[in-house]
Amino acid sequence: MQKEAALFLSYGGYMTSSINITAVFVSDAVGISILLILLLTRGWDMPTKKKESNLLFIMMLASLVNCVADALTSYFDGQPGSAFRTVLMVGNTYLYLFNLIVGFGIIYLVVNHIGSKVPKFQNYFFNVVAIVNFVLLIANFFYPLVFSLDEYNRYSRESFYIIFIISGFLLILYGYAFYFIARIKSPSLSYFPAWQFLMPILISTLIQMNAYGISLQPVSFAVSFAGLVTCLQNECIYLDKLTGVNNRYELDHIRKLFMHRKNEKMAALMLDLNGFKQINDEFSHEEGDNALIAFANILVNTIGTEGRVIRFAGDEFVILMRQFKGDSVAPYIERINKAIDDYNSTSGKSYKLSSSIGGTVFDYHGQELSSILSTIDQMMYEDKKNYYQEHREHDRRHGR
Repeated sequence: MQKEAALFLSYGGYMTSSINITAVFVSDAVGISILLILLLTRGWDMPTKKKESNLLFIMMLASLVNCVADALTSYFDGQPGSAFRTVLMVGNTYLYLFNLIVGFGIIYLVVNHIGSKVPKFQNYFFNVVAIVNFVLLIANFFYPLVFSLDEYNRYSRESFYIIFIISGFLLILYGYAFYFIARIKSPSLSYFPAWQFLMPILISTLIQMNAYGISLQPVSFAVSFAGLVTCLQNECIYLDKLTGVNNRYELDHIRKLFMHRKNEKMAALMLDLNGFKQINDEFSHEEGDNALIAFANILVNTIGTEGRVIRFAGDEFVILMRQFKGDSVAPYIERINKAIDDYNSTSGKSYKLSSSIGGTVFDYHGQELSSILSTIDQMMYEDKKNYYQEHREHDRRHGR
């Protein structure tokens, strides 16, 4: 991997490496510095996205070890002795393993961010790839299949090394293909810069293939993580800290986008939790927060990538679905109500969630977003009025 550019020249009966140690150390030191800053400042930590935060943390630690391993294997390459041989075997093995770690990490980072799942048959394929690669690396300690060290501890690649290069690129490319397909379905992924992550890595690989004796890949991963973290943190500006769905800032962003749209069919829903004040009063505000989080999760899981869920105010939420294909929002209202019923049947809570919903389909012709929101708000209000006529105990005038 990082050693593919290493050439060896013979002078006076012994071999000397053409690796530019100074350049390698400087490159890896820059990568280590970037990663340490990101780790120590908790740049990986996104409060509303714990799974993604954990994945980022693991990948950054793996990248930090990658920089250290690259520096050590470059420095000790060609130095005889059993201790150096052990370091070189372990270090070079990790450099190959790192491609798998990042490949799988990217896939599951993208999948978690989108809120989707990897199909089962593709999961089986990934498991096969992982097992094959692990078996080859273990076998390589006993027989040189992937890389070898000669009697002077000089590194050279062997015939099966290509499997790791192909596997790494396939995993990464799959992650981005998964992302772009999802982004076509949902413009809400525009803040997630998956394509930017790959660019520094591709550039560094091309340079390293043509400039022998240097090592750019480890630092390129650090640069990629820095860009990814920056964009994800920027995305958090548009997320509600409690529920993790979009907030009013995102609604303002959508409004600006609409100013440049002349004709687009869209659907909009306004939702409000029924009896929310009663939950706060009888079960505490903390339980009220839990109810909001649960309700937001229901909406996100129900709508998926078809639209954007926005916390409008308090216990009010808005769902916007651009490039809408249907003629009615009724199927979505039914799906949301069924998801709420399913939650209530398994939550074990002393209260039941329910929601008043208003929504319709618009042929957007440049009207103000505020007028759309006003329309669906009135429709939601009518639904809520009907609800309170049937549930007098939750009426606002009776301590909602």
